[in-house]
Amino acid sequence: MSQIPEHVVVVGAGLGGLRTVEALRARGHAGRITLVGAEVHLPYDRPPLSKQILNGTWEPTKATFKDAEALAALDVTTVFGTRAVGLNGTTVELEDGTSLAGDVVVLATGVTARTLPDQPAGVVTLRTLDDAIALRGAFDQLQSLLVVGAGFIGAEVACAAHAKDVQVTVLEALPVPVERALGREVGALAARLFTEAGIDLRCDTRIARFVDERTVELSDGTTLGADLVLVGIGSLPDVSWLDAAGLDTQDGVACDANGRVLGTSGVWALGDIAAWWDASRNRFHRNEHWTTTVDQSAVIACDILGEQPPPPAVPYVWSDQFGMKIQTFGRTDLAEEVVQLHGTGMDGGPVKGTVVGYFAGGVLVGVVGFGAPAKLVRYRAMIAEGASRESVLAQSDAATAVNG
Repeated sequence: MSQIPEHVVVVGAGLGGLRTVEALRARGHAGRITLVGAEVHLPYDRPPLSKQILNGTWEPTKATFKDAEALAALDVTTVFGTRAVGLNGTTVELEDGTSLAGDVVVLATGVTARTLPDQPAGVVTLRTLDDAIALRGAFDQLQSLLVVGAGFIGAEVACAAHAKDVQVTVLEALPVPVERALGREVGALAARLFTEAGIDLRCDTRIARFVDERTVELSDGTTLGADLVLVGIGSLPDVSWLDAAGLDTQDGVACDANGRVLGTSGVWALGDIAAWWDASRNRFHRNEHWTTTVDQSAVIACDILGEQPPPPAVPYVWSDQFGMKIQTFGRTDLAEEVVQLHGTGMDGGPVKGTVVGYFAGGVLVGVVGFGAPAKLVRYRAMIAEGASRESVLAQSDAATAVNG
């Protein structure tokens, strides 16, 4: 942009929206900022919904990023409980019939929970704070829970319910849990966590239809029921409100490498809704991870203010499951080969303590650790520098020799 904007409108009051406001203020932006949120709640953190809030170790208010006083200190005008329904240039149209004209608009509306065809209203999903509160309350009345989807959300819900002595069955359409993120070989380690904990995990299992809100018919014709059914099969970008804006929203809002929305002037997007150009993949890519959203907020703030953006960060994601953290650095989906760097999980030993390296073209592109944060962190810099397979294995061998 040729000049600093006077009014920035940020649509979406979750992590991406709030961090963008904070990044603008931290870099000295003194103009007006308006933050629009569809939910009535103050901005809150989503990862604890399926972790600390669901398992009862946090009260819901602890997930709030900033209270009203802290938001006021940012000198931001808030419009909560009102959904955006349209975008015309840099004017945002709201469901109450009003509109907000900005010099710049930042889109951060995230995603909605994906559902199955003809999914009954009584089948639940977990995406919002209200979802988590309702599900936590339901655990006390449940004897059985059926979870559809063995991704990170499905696994965390299954863990929380299992800890409450609820009988849990998890259905997964793919051969192993979290295959898209971990791959087939490492996904098999995630499968062991379910079964070794006593959870009934059924992979390669597809639902043909819902018989009712508590019963499903599987593709082999058998039926399976539970007191409650939860569907955790991923998410969809919240882009329907942009239908008339003429944007490329095939899989999220298409943006350049700095978050500028293609075909627009003065519009940026970040977080789960945004598909930024990714040179390593040579395509637009949505990265639905907490740390990526934070990194993108800094890039966008710099771009809006005409400053040099920070260097690219190594993607990071984590999940709390079965008494341990499963942590991922880098771009595991690019891998051509996986190699066990620490532990013996891939040889039939304990899953906990196992660290796996992901390589493409003989270069480290990702690493996954199961309850092994101290071992894992050393590889983050090696991913950033594009370390060779030989140097990574030498590092692994040296660490093993030291630690025994």
